[in-house]
Amino acid sequence: MLNFAEKEAIIGKFPELTRKEVSMGRVNYHFDESLHEKKIVVRHLHENGNGFVYVGKLPEYEADKKGFINIREFSAEELEQVIADAIAYLSTDPAGEPVNETWKNREGTVLHLKEENGYFNLYYGDNLEEGFGSAKEAHVYLLDEGFRPQGGGNR
Repeated sequence: MLNFAEKEAIIGKFPELTRKEVSMGRVNYHFDESLHEKKIVVRHLHENGNGFVYVGKLPEYEADKKGFINIREFSAEELEQVIADAIAYLSTDPAGEPVNETWKNREGTVLHLKEENGYFNLYYGDNLEEGFGSAKEAHVYLLDEGFRPQGGGNR
């Protein structure tokens, strides 16, 4: 488990976050450029290493009802990834652009999920692989098949 200083050093790699001290020795980090109502990315980071990151409704994380996940046991790589994902999520228009996402598995296979005419189509290159009735249905399928979202798109 990373200690408080190690977690702060990782969070410090994100210059778009602003550090704000809160009660009982805890620290929050805000993303002031958020396009959502929510601006807190890291909440209640404590000297004991406990804290939370806002991931909203990102399908690859199991968040609480307020959209936060606990980062107490996260590795450096996991913490850096979740913060990058949170910032990307908060940088998207919550009103909703059409879905256009890139997903990749461990073998390096890349699939593209695109919203087209009310359907969520999954492409391998130019070939249509599968169609879904909702983005959530497509996300569940992709996660079950070992794919993870990549940077870019409108996530």
